[in-house]
Amino acid sequence: MAPAPVDIELHGVAAVCDPFGALYLPETRALVVSDLHLEKGAAFARRGQLLPPYDTLATLRLLEVVIGRYDPAVVISLGDNFHDRVGSALLPEMFREMISSMARGREWIWINGNHDPDGTVRLPGVSADILSFGGLTFRHEPTAAFSPGEVAGHLHPCATVRRREKSVRRPCFASDGARLVMPSFGVTTGGLDLRHKAFAGLFDRGALIAHLLGRERIYSVRFSGLLG
Repeated sequence: MAPAPVDIELHGVAAVCDPFGALYLPETRALVVSDLHLEKGAAFARRGQLLPPYDTLATLRLLEVVIGRYDPAVVISLGDNFHDRVGSALLPEMFREMISSMARGREWIWINGNHDPDGTVRLPGVSADILSFGGLTFRHEPTAAFSPGEVAGHLHPCATVRRREKSVRRPCFASDGARLVMPSFGVTTGGLDLRHKAFAGLFDRGALIAHLLGRERIYSVRFSGLLG
């Protein structure tokens, strides 16, 4: 049984929050993911720090699942697609083939991030710093000014709630209906609590909802109901 998504509206655009951390926009058949941080293990190894080398395969397997679930016409990856500047150039061929297979018959847009500002190498699709599409604006880092219709990543939002007499911390979509910050899709990325000062001023906290990723569904909790 597939995990249950949640329907939301973002700046007048219908959207679907998937429990795996992807956003689907039915009107344009666009699938959005953020902060894949592919080849993070390899990047650490190049610096002499050894991590389990399975992060890229695990992240791409999850991406295959959500692409299969929605069959999008467009895939938008919101920056920090790779953990460092050379990650895409050094990407092993088996992973390059996985991405090429997923991209076949679709448009693919790589938004440049702070970890990978130079775009991708020998991968399908195009790279851009910012994309305006379907009534929304896609970029890696959220802007400090009020920016209705913005979809961004970078901050890896998480939130904590109390459930069954214990606190549970989960990655989340953060949205007040005007803008949205995506959870990180990469399997070895950390998270920043939604009450952290980095989120100050980005949202109308009276309307802010954290859509927490659960194993089988999304749990939508108003900001006032979060622990912190």
